[in-house]
Amino acid sequence: MSGVSPAVVAPLLEWYDGGHRDLPWRAQPTPYRVWVSEIMLQQTRVEAVRGYFARWMDALPDVRALAAADEAVYLKLWEGLGYYSRVRNLHRAAIEVCDKYGGELPADYDALRALPGIGDYTAGAIASIAFGLPVPAVDGNVLRVAARLDNDLTPITDTAFKKRTRERFAALMPADRPGDLNQSLMELGATVCLPNGAPLCGDCPVQHLCLGYHHGNAAMLPLRAAKKARRVENRTVLLRRHGALVGIQRRPQSGLLARLWELPSLNGHLSPDEVRDALAAHGWQVGKLLSLRPAKHIFTHVEWRMNGYYIELKNLPDELTFVSPSALRAEYALPSAFRAFLSVLEEQA
Repeated sequence: MSGVSPAVVAPLLEWYDGGHRDLPWRAQPTPYRVWVSEIMLQQTRVEAVRGYFARWMDALPDVRALAAADEAVYLKLWEGLGYYSRVRNLHRAAIEVCDKYGGELPADYDALRALPGIGDYTAGAIASIAFGLPVPAVDGNVLRVAARLDNDLTPITDTAFKKRTRERFAALMPADRPGDLNQSLMELGATVCLPNGAPLCGDCPVQHLCLGYHHGNAAMLPLRAAKKARRVENRTVLLRRHGALVGIQRRPQSGLLARLWELPSLNGHLSPDEVRDALAAHGWQVGKLLSLRPAKHIFTHVEWRMNGYYIELKNLPDELTFVSPSALRAEYALPSAFRAFLSVLEEQA
């Protein structure tokens, strides 16, 4: 038998036992640590998460600490990880866990799944790794492994394919080691069964069971439906100074980067004269105005193409909050889209 079948379990666990990445959340797989790590790892590389995870655990070591944390604290700890709805849902879920479960994550898949920000995969990871429950945890790595093992030409984003994969791996979960099997599949996808046509089939412990390999299709799998083109938005970012202070503002209550701090910007790519005219129309008295290096930032569905200007103001209007560069670095969560324009502050420090 080959493909996704009971035959894959033993070689995967043996391979995983023989050596896997030393990750901090694996060393102490408590429910809280597994939960935080899995939310951080969504859309983020493992190496980037290590430092964030250590700082988070130092500041917010358990569910109660997270539930009690001010928004400014957890947003700052998350700064640069992006997809800020993830951390807001972490906080909302922590409050719910304190209210409903006495500050301890529930050892129940359905109860975990019902918490804000926890989907099928994250609930499966927490349930199996932290609580030893025999449920699958199917992420993008595992879907890719499944498509290659079965030589499945269904697009990986297809809902029926995802459901079928969860059901098939659910049937394979060993009662004594479900978390290890899930982690072996994740590890295989992350280190051997790599994306973008580059599987290391010679290093794979289940190569002999892989229909994609035997049919010569491993590199072309999984198939993906065509993506919609991202919407492009042109913006002019303004790094406004008044003396030693930098002007920032809150983004709207909903939508992209909701409620985060930002450098103010104007729609379109404006010339220096257009920027001066726009600011003068709002009562801003502009002194020095210098062009900054343009930058680009890609979100999931939109791409910002940004021009920037460094502006010294002669007056201090109330529309912005003015803070010191040191406070901006230490206390205010600023999305990474604006980082390119902050280098001038470092140069002047």
